[in-house]
Amino acid sequence: MFKWIKRLFITALVLAVIAFAGFVTFAPAYVAKQRNGVIAHDPYPVSDAAAELHASLLVGDWHADPLLWKRDLTERGTYGQVDLPRLREGNVGMQVFTAVTKSPSGQNYEQNSAEAFDNITLLAVGQLWPMRTWDSLLQRAIYQADKLAGFEAKAPDHLKIVRSLADLEEVIAARQNGSQVTAGILGIEGAHALEGDIANMDALEDAGYRLIGLHHFFDNELGGSLHGISNAGLNEFGTAVVSEAAKRGMVIDVAHSSPAVARDVLALVDQPIVVSHSGLHGYCPVKRNYQDSLMKAIADKGGVIGMGYWTGAACDDITPAGIAKMIKAAVETLGEDHVSLGSDFDGSVETAFDTSELAALTHALMLAGLSEPQIRKVMGDNMLRVLRASLK
Repeated sequence: MFKWIKRLFITALVLAVIAFAGFVTFAPAYVAKQRNGVIAHDPYPVSDAAAELHASLLVGDWHADPLLWKRDLTERGTYGQVDLPRLREGNVGMQVFTAVTKSPSGQNYEQNSAEAFDNITLLAVGQLWPMRTWDSLLQRAIYQADKLAGFEAKAPDHLKIVRSLADLEEVIAARQNGSQVTAGILGIEGAHALEGDIANMDALEDAGYRLIGLHHFFDNELGGSLHGISNAGLNEFGTAVVSEAAKRGMVIDVAHSSPAVARDVLALVDQPIVVSHSGLHGYCPVKRNYQDSLMKAIADKGGVIGMGYWTGAACDDITPAGIAKMIKAAVETLGEDHVSLGSDFDGSVETAFDTSELAALTHALMLAGLSEPQIRKVMGDNMLRVLRASLK
């Protein structure tokens, strides 16, 4: 009897080990492929004039999440939407790499509870992140920063992490002299990574973070999310964090914050703020996009809005032509100095092109009637201005 119980136990244990090994081997890649697809398409048109103009641009993107996934970004991927070789193919000179540390199960744009099961915990375990990340949002942020530093060390001719204004200017000068290196800016998607302790600003800053997104899909210790329950503005802790971030020279991102938080931030800081990945409500009237009046208030203080490439921000047409149409509407509404790119590549969104195909967006912007100076601003110069106004 006991022999049979022992055999059953051993068999069950072996099967559990095999199942777990299969899960960690195959599940992460499967999930990443399913969550970050590119719609199959024929090559998009790129005229000779567009190719020539695109090659001369400083291209910048405010938001992408490839650090979340188990991929070597120094190699050109067969799935996903962004990596270092494809950044080079797309002539991207500035890329914000954003760290996601918590994401509620069943997340949606309308309302989420901070107490919902956290998907990133499962992802951290399944991808065999260090055990210190399994129950610490701060350690998840530090681990993702370490990943980017590893990619920089492996491919220094492709990537330089920007930790200061001097670093940024070094990359800009290098690119003007023919280098194809990309300036990588680390951003945090949600200041819940501070775990309610402002002293942890030191740890994030030391890890290289220079952009701080205040919220993600749920209310946190700083105040209300655009997709939370309270709709609250900044509380005392949130006010302290925003003030400290501005003092340290960090870019402040309100992409997932409640409208009340965004207005509180505008009243609190002098530097321009960003809505890193979003859309224009007047063009795509969904909750994910702030009302145009709030976007105009952000623009009035020098801020910029990064235009996203997925249906949740752009609605129906997410081809280069469709995104160009939205960008043109945003330029007409907010002014040419306040529109940027904010792809949300690898952020669990489906797109119609990846970062290697950005010349097609330049082509589409030309066809949409934007002038060359306007295209230069939207594709990167507006982002550069805000970075220069914030970094130290």
